[in-house]
Amino acid sequence: MPLSLLASAVRAIDRFAELCGVAIAWLMVPLIAAVVYEVVARYAFAAPTIWSFDVTYMLYGAMFMLGAAYALRVGAHIRTDFFWERWSLRTRGIIDTIAYVGFFFPGIALFLWVGWDEAWYAYEIGEMSEQTPWRPVLWPLKACVPLAAALLLVQGLSELAKSLYAALTGHAFGSAT
Repeated sequence: MPLSLLASAVRAIDRFAELCGVAIAWLMVPLIAAVVYEVVARYAFAAPTIWSFDVTYMLYGAMFMLGAAYALRVGAHIRTDFFWERWSLRTRGIIDTIAYVGFFFPGIALFLWVGWDEAWYAYEIGEMSEQTPWRPVLWPLKACVPLAAALLLVQGLSELAKSLYAALTGHAFGSAT
């Protein structure tokens, strides 16, 4: 694959992750609205809701899971920086390439597979939450796991390409593309 085509693909994937990250961040608006509504209803009118707890943990869980690909894109995941900063770009690229191929892709593929099975099963049986009397269906929340895994796999391809480039050239991707 020519380097210019690879660079275009990496930029497209990165842009997709950024757009998804912004869209997912907007879930904060209904999350805050649900919490504010619950607080006002509970303390001002002594009328707590039966739905607010479920809505808040589901929205927060969806934001957390679906935001993982964006976090990968911007480098927000945990890394042992006190070692990492001492290594050359080539060494970092080699380590990242090995980690993506050996651990990341197999692990995320497993999350995709198992998450899909769990979400589909929840849909088929009409699984409902047992947390509150409202009892919402759970498959939309459970579907966030395979969707998050799919988004991570796509972003992982971009990160793998950047790591391979650094491993082969000793330069950061984009500095010479």
